[in-house]
Order: sequence, then C-alpha cells, then structure tokens
Amino acid sequence: MVKAYRVRMAVVAIFLLGVLVIGTCLARDDRAVEVASWGLSFPQPGECPVGNASKEELAALDAAFVGDTETPVLYLTFDAGYENGHTEAILDALAKHKAPAAFFVVGTYIEQNPELIRRMAAEGHIVGNHTWHHWEMDKIGDRATFTKELEDVAAAYQKIVGEQMPRYYRPPRGIYAEQNLEMAKALGYKTVLWSLAYVDWIQDDQPSREEAFDKLLSRVHNGAVVLLHSTSSTNAEIMDELLTKWEEMGYRFAPISDLWDGTT
Repeated sequence: MVKAYRVRMAVVAIFLLGVLVIGTCLARDDRAVEVASWGLSFPQPGECPVGNASKEELAALDAAFVGDTETPVLYLTFDAGYENGHTEAILDALAKHKAPAAFFVVGTYIEQNPELIRRMAAEGHIVGNHTWHHWEMDKIGDRATFTKELEDVAAAYQKIVGEQMPRYYRPPRGIYAEQNLEMAKALGYKTVLWSLAYVDWIQDDQPSREEAFDKLLSRVHNGAVVLLHSTSSTNAEIMDELLTKWEEMGYRFAPISDLWDGTT
C-alpha cells in the first residue's frame, strides 16, 4: 500500500513539474498568443466546413478562409514551394476557362522561375506571398524577422515583374499565431486560408484521378477558397476536366481580391 502510494505521489510530482516547466516556457515566450494550425471539419457534403477560427474572428485580422456561402463562386489558389514541371499545364487550363487564380510562392521560386512568375502576372493571376523560407511562422515573434520574411519575397517579385507584389499572404502549412496575422495586417497584407483542399502534395504518393474528384467534387461549396498544390502531377492532369465539372455544377471563378471588396 505504502509503495503504491509513493508511486502515485511520484507521478503527481512529475506531472506538476511538467506543468511548471510548460508554464515557465510560455511566460518567457514573447509571442504570448494563441497558436493554431488551420484545420477544417466537414459536417455535410456540399456545405461550408467549420474552421478552427470563425469567419468573423478572421475578418478582424484581415484574414479569410471562405467567401459568400450564398453565391456559387470559387476562389482558386495554388501553393508553390518549388517547381517540378506541372505549373504550365495548370496555367493552360486556367487560361482555357478564363479562371483567375492566386499562386502563393516562396522567395526561391521567384528567383528560379522568373518566366512563370511573369506569365502568372501577365495572365491576370495574383502572385501571393508564401514567405521566403517557408518556416513555421508561429515561431517568429520578432516583428523585424517576420517583416523580412515577407518583404524579401515582395522585393524579388518587383525586381522580376516591375510592379509591386499584391499584398496577400498565406502562412506555410497553415500554421500561424494571432500575432502573426496582426503583423501581416500591419504590413498591409490580407491573409488567405482555405475551405477546400486535399492531400495532393506528397510526390511519391499522388492521388488517383478518382480520389481527387471524390474529394474536390463532394466537398465543393459556395464561396469555397480552394487550396491546391502546383507541384501535383494529378492536379496538372485533371485541371481542365476539374474546372469543367465545377462549371457544370453551376460555379464560376473569381479572384481572391473579391473576398474583401464584396463584388461577388
């Protein structure tokens, strides 16, 4: 009995020590804000999902994950951490359907693919800011470091295109802290999250055509901000057919700028 009691007390002591250590770390962390990894739950097929922050909470930080859920409109976005030969096919499909999109790129993507960046801009797409290093931005509490991550990308874009980079930001992997969104807002950026995505970024385990359509057609909804990866061979192969299917379902495509100016 005594031995069992001592074991229980030791476990309690270890637990309390853990709480103390965690509390101390949080107290020393100059972020002192809620950290989140953007996630969604889908209550019903074809309906807007529920995010781990509300539309209203995000709007206060100039952030959005969905548009007007009463309007059959889609906002196409692509994340581009590197180039592996699939972006041109995606751009061809977008041009065929006259569908505007936003490409969120890292700094090295701009440096290594200037012609693709120029084509995106020339064809009316928004090139957004995905940070220079693709770090987990919740770990950056220093305003100067955060600013450099975004502004270095903007400078590279202006050097290539000759125009100021549109001020739209997507945190890498959807990982952010509220303070990050506040800093992005202070820099004039609007943060773009998403309401529809699927696992398309694993290069050696690409989804089949059937798997892609199963996710992207069953979960599409009014006002959806769609996140796809331009590195996906599946996306490149199905893009024309996917856009056609969405059009047949009654959807049209709009630029992410409309999420804020209310024209949709």
